[in-house]
Amino acid sequence: MSDAVAAVIHQHSKSFSLASRLLPAAVRGDVVALYAWCRRADDAVDLSTDPQASLARLTAELDAVYRGEASDDPILVAFAGLVERCALPRHYPQELLAGMAMDLAPDLYADDAALALYCYRVAGVVGLMMCHVMGLADDAALPQAAFLGMGMQLTNICRDVGEDWQRGRLYLPYRALGFADEGAVRGALAWPLDNALAAQLPRQVRRTLALADAYYRRGLGGIGALDWRCGLAVRAAARIYRGIGAALARQGYQPLAGRAYLPGRGKAAQVLIALAQQLRGGFARAPKGTSKRAPRRVLEFGAELCLPGA
Repeated sequence: MSDAVAAVIHQHSKSFSLASRLLPAAVRGDVVALYAWCRRADDAVDLSTDPQASLARLTAELDAVYRGEASDDPILVAFAGLVERCALPRHYPQELLAGMAMDLAPDLYADDAALALYCYRVAGVVGLMMCHVMGLADDAALPQAAFLGMGMQLTNICRDVGEDWQRGRLYLPYRALGFADEGAVRGALAWPLDNALAAQLPRQVRRTLALADAYYRRGLGGIGALDWRCGLAVRAAARIYRGIGAALARQGYQPLAGRAYLPGRGKAAQVLIALAQQLRGGFARAPKGTSKRAPRRVLEFGAELCLPGA
């Protein structure tokens, strides 16, 4: 793994970097390569003066990767190796780019079911790609992998309501906020927020965090299909993200009160709790010959990924 690839995770995500250290060495490099490609794609769109052109370039690069064409970009080289080693289906990275395209509209989401598609594309498929990187003993656990990613995305949405609104984006389901249709929402996407609308946010953030918790609870049920150390890393990452939700709860579920985060001491505590939970589950591993196989099923979005709120 090149220094350029390794630097991406350390620069952009302290939480993900911490969780990745818990992984077996044989898996860690591929996980970092996957994260680096996802981060590169996200930055290429978000930081571009012409995001549509950047998205088209990313799609062309993905075409080249799956045709086996050489590249001089170290992140693309690492990602191409991962695609080959882990039998990564084209559907998942393509869906991630489709999620980025939804941000460019930007799409608005009437209800939880509509939001679930967005969460599947930008985060659920990351969990599914991780299944190919880590290996999975049972394809029945694929939905749980998507659930964890989707729960994390819902947590991000709640944390970033204020920042997103300033950028003209709203991810909370607009009907729950009292808007009848998209036109009414777009008319209200101004900053600073109307006081009456701002007063509604804590209730809706609390509701969406409860939905995130429903995804986490279901998702954690699939950890037994992973190697023990991979399961530890995934469990720790989920606990760290849920800790962000707990930080939001401590500030009264008000996302405008400041960016909620989990300090380093809190992250370390969540890792220790995850370790204790894994130890209670024992050191059982998946059967030999299946713990590092690529899933055979490609999980597309459907009704099974739309959970009711808690």
